[in-house]
Amino acid sequence: MQDLMIELTKQRKTLDRAISALVSRGQEKAEAERDYRVALAKEILNQRDAGMPVTIISDICRGKAEIAELKMKRDIADTMWETCLQKIYSCKINIGILEGLMEAERKGV
Repeated sequence: MQDLMIELTKQRKTLDRAISALVSRGQEKAEAERDYRVALAKEILNQRDAGMPVTIISDICRGKAEIAELKMKRDIADTMWETCLQKIYSCKINIGILEGLMEAERKGV
């Protein structure tokens, strides 16, 4: 029973840290999305002003190194947020399993 309590405490601490991290990951995700969209919009306007055909502006702008870098950072931030969320789900499942094992041990099953 002692080992289960230790593991349960560990999982709860991990869950608390993951929830706290989710807040900062969410902010990073939102900021990365904003940076990408603003830069893309500016580049699209620049290319329209330069006379680039509208049919290819989107592809050309997304292919620029600076824009592609911002999109990559956005995608990484999104992945980090999702990974943190999955860690929260995993901890909740582990806590449930540990609580079930502890209850079974208390009942002598």
